[in-house]
Amino acid sequence: MSKLKAPKQRHLWFERLMAITATVNLGLVLFDLSYVQWRDFYFRRIPQITQIYDSIKGIEPHRDTKKYLETVSVLEKQISQTGLNSPEVKIKLEEMNRLSSEMIDSNPFAGANKSGSLEKIKNRMREHIGQESAKRAFATFWSSAYLSKNDWIQEINFFNQQIRPAIATNYYRKIGENGEFLDDFWLIDLPFLVIFALDILGRTYYIKRENRHLSWLEAILWRWYDLFLLIPFWRWLRTIPVLVRLDQAQLINLHLFRRQIHQGIVANFAEEITEIVVVRVINQVQGSIQRGEITHWLLHPEKERSYIDINNVNEVEAIAGLLVQTIVNQVLPKIQPQINAILRHNIETAFQQVPLYRNLLRLPGVEQAQSQLSEQLATQITTNLYIALVSTIKDPVAAKLSSQLIEKFVTVFSSEIQEKHVLREIQSLLNDFLEEVKINYIQRLSQEDIDQIIEQTRQMRSLRT
Repeated sequence: MSKLKAPKQRHLWFERLMAITATVNLGLVLFDLSYVQWRDFYFRRIPQITQIYDSIKGIEPHRDTKKYLETVSVLEKQISQTGLNSPEVKIKLEEMNRLSSEMIDSNPFAGANKSGSLEKIKNRMREHIGQESAKRAFATFWSSAYLSKNDWIQEINFFNQQIRPAIATNYYRKIGENGEFLDDFWLIDLPFLVIFALDILGRTYYIKRENRHLSWLEAILWRWYDLFLLIPFWRWLRTIPVLVRLDQAQLINLHLFRRQIHQGIVANFAEEITEIVVVRVINQVQGSIQRGEITHWLLHPEKERSYIDINNVNEVEAIAGLLVQTIVNQVLPKIQPQINAILRHNIETAFQQVPLYRNLLRLPGVEQAQSQLSEQLATQITTNLYIALVSTIKDPVAAKLSSQLIEKFVTVFSSEIQEKHVLREIQSLLNDFLEEVKINYIQRLSQEDIDQIIEQTRQMRSLRT
C-alpha cells in the first residue's frame, strides 16, 4: 500500500496548488455572477469595489440621474452663497422642477431593472410633502417658498438621506454589438482557463501513458468533470471539479457526502433496475420454454448447434463423473457402518414378519444366531455393492454398459414424455410458475428496504477489506 500511496503523496503539493487555484477562480466566478444583484450593497458599504469592478461589467453612472444629483449639489452651494431668494437660486429651482418631471416621465431606472427605486423615491417624496401626485410633490419641494418656510437645510438633509442614495445607485450598462450586456470578465478568467487547459492536457497525457489501451478521447473523459473548468458559460458548474479537487488534495473530506450521494442514487435506481433485470430474465426463460428451446436442449443436446464449446469437454458429464468417483472412493467407505446398520435393521424386520421365524426365536440361542446372520448379510450386501460400484468405475466394459444404460434411459424417457404429451403440460406449468414468481416475489423484492440492503452491502465490503 505504501508504494501505491507514495506517488500521490509526492504530487500532493501540486494537487493542492491546483485545487486552491480552482477555488480562487470559482470565488471570482461566483462574485461576478452575483455582482449586479449585490451592487447596491457594494455601492453603499464598499464603494471601492464598484469603482474597480463597474468597468468590468460595463456599468457607468446614468447621465440623467447623474445630472440630477449634480444639479442638486450646485443648488445647495448656490443657496449657501446667495441665499434662497437670489435669481441664480430661482433658476436652479426651476431646473430641478424640470429634471424631476423628466425623471418621473422617462424612468431612467428601467434600463437597470430598478424601476422599484423610482417608485420608492416617489412614495417618499409624496409622504414627505403630503401630496398624492409625485410631480406636484417635487414641484412643491423644489420651490423657494417651501424651502424658506421649512428650513432649507433640514429639507436638503432629508433629500440627501432619503432620496439621493436611491438615485445614486442607478446606472447605465453598456450593450455590445451582439445585443448582450457588455461583460469583460473573460479578461480575468482567461489566465485561469490557460492554466486549467495545460493542467488537463498534462493529466490526459499521463492517463494515456498509464493506460495505453485508451483512446485520446477516452483519456480526456477519464476526468470528465474537469472539462467544466473550460466552459465559458454556465460557469457555476465549476463547483463540481473544485469540490472534487479539494477532496483529492485532502483539503476537505467529502467521504460522507459521496456516501450519501451514492446511497441516494442507488436507492432511487436499485429497485427499478432490479425489477427490470429479473423480469427480463424471466421473460427470456418463458420465451425459451414456449418455443421449446430448453426442453429440446435437455432432450437432444447433441442437436443444439448454437452452443459454443470453449474446451471440447462436456462439463456436465465431467462433473457427474467426478461426483461419482468422490462418492464411491471417499464417501461410501466412511458411511459404510451406517449403511450396515440400516440394512441389518431391515433384515431383522423382514425375519420377524415370518410366523415360523417368530416361533423359532423361542428356542435357546436362535436370537443370537439371527443377529449374527443379519450382521453378516448386511456387511456382505454393502461390500458387494461397493465392489460393484468400484468395478463399474474401473472396468471399461462395466463403464460402457453403464453409459449404454444411461443413454437408453434418456431415450426411453424422452420418447415416453413426447408420446404421452407430458412435455406440453410441463411447459405450461413452468411458464405459470415463472409468472407467479414475477407477481409474488418481484413485488416482494420491490418492497425491500433499499437503504438496509445498501448498508448490509457496505458492511460486507468493510469485512472483506
